[in-house]
Amino acid sequence: MDNNATTWPEQELENLKAIKVLGKGATGTVFLVHHKSNDPAARCPFALKVVEKSSLSIKPNAESRARREISILNRLKQQPSLHSFLPYLLGTFETDDYLCWATPYCPGGDLNVLRFRQFDHVFSPAVIRFYLAEIICALEKLHSMGIVYRDLKPENILIQHSGHLTLTDFDLSRTLSPKKMETLLFTSDPEGEPSANIRKQHHRHRRNLTRFITLKMEKNKGLGSNKGLKKAKSARVSPVSRRNPTLSAERTNSFVGTEEYVAPEIIRGDGHEFAVDWWALGVLCYEMLYGTTPFRGKNRNETFWKVLMMQPEFIGKPNSLTDLIGKLLEKDPTRRLGYQRGASEIKEHEYFRGLRWDLITEVLRPPFLPYRDETELTELSKGGTDIRDYFQKLKVPPSPSWSPSLDECRHNVSLTEF
Repeated sequence: MDNNATTWPEQELENLKAIKVLGKGATGTVFLVHHKSNDPAARCPFALKVVEKSSLSIKPNAESRARREISILNRLKQQPSLHSFLPYLLGTFETDDYLCWATPYCPGGDLNVLRFRQFDHVFSPAVIRFYLAEIICALEKLHSMGIVYRDLKPENILIQHSGHLTLTDFDLSRTLSPKKMETLLFTSDPEGEPSANIRKQHHRHRRNLTRFITLKMEKNKGLGSNKGLKKAKSARVSPVSRRNPTLSAERTNSFVGTEEYVAPEIIRGDGHEFAVDWWALGVLCYEMLYGTTPFRGKNRNETFWKVLMMQPEFIGKPNSLTDLIGKLLEKDPTRRLGYQRGASEIKEHEYFRGLRWDLITEVLRPPFLPYRDETELTELSKGGTDIRDYFQKLKVPPSPSWSPSLDECRHNVSLTEF
């Protein structure tokens, strides 16, 4: 654990009460908690991610991923200027049974929940533009710190009480040295990434995987033609019951991500770096526009085949938004928008013409604000639940949570002004 992290005493776990479950991931469970002594009325709850150490032995690399996330959150904490669209570490503690860390609570749920609240499960172009701008700013900050996110998807984009976005879940992220920014993920690093020799041992397997997927999919009749898009629910599960990623085996050219968002170079095993985040941004933008991801197949093999071989299908006349998506979904990462100059290239695209990047954080009323009357916080039990008791006894189906709208502002900036 990072020595600079705010370390709470082990007994602090006894003072924390879980109000509800916010989510379950591959490495842990996230609770909404409050401090029963300092905040008995739960006026200032926060998110607490808890990893049971007993489960680490059956989940490959789970402990290293958890500790890497703590380290990254602590780095973000040390740079307050990054906090607009990125989380930070409030504190951490470790017991014989649990590894825990706390971050600010985002009461508006995630972007996938918000999308399904919209008519036809899609966002308007104006809303897409606003949210894309904030995500680009978040990724730009991460990349400037040498961090490649590698897990961009709607479930990992949370709505703050202000209506602005923030990224979450950094267990798949990696810190790249300046050399890696130029030479991709080919060499050993301080975080334990295997050397280029190990990469060579797996490269043939990656090529075989690509060849297998291609040959198998070519045998399927009718796969080469699409019959048009339809507004279908995502193949991914709800944010609260997020499935255990099957692409998370870590090594040189780590095969990580969510199936529908994974970049072609990851499937091919060619080595990857920051451009995988811009690919995922293109997939996200497509899903926000059409309600489905562009390469979704009937199974994982078909999805991978489409990622490798097919182009995204657009409806209607070409416009600046579809042009942006197409350039982000360039299968060759060296030709992908953002590869050469990062976020600066994307900010200069026609779709963002006239956008005031310097006023993004000052927008007073983003497209949507969480309201108390939309849904009430449901407690696990009256007065909260002990976290240890939850893991031992409780099986509670969680639900999206909402909170009061923004009650403080700095400047009266509207979305149209932005």
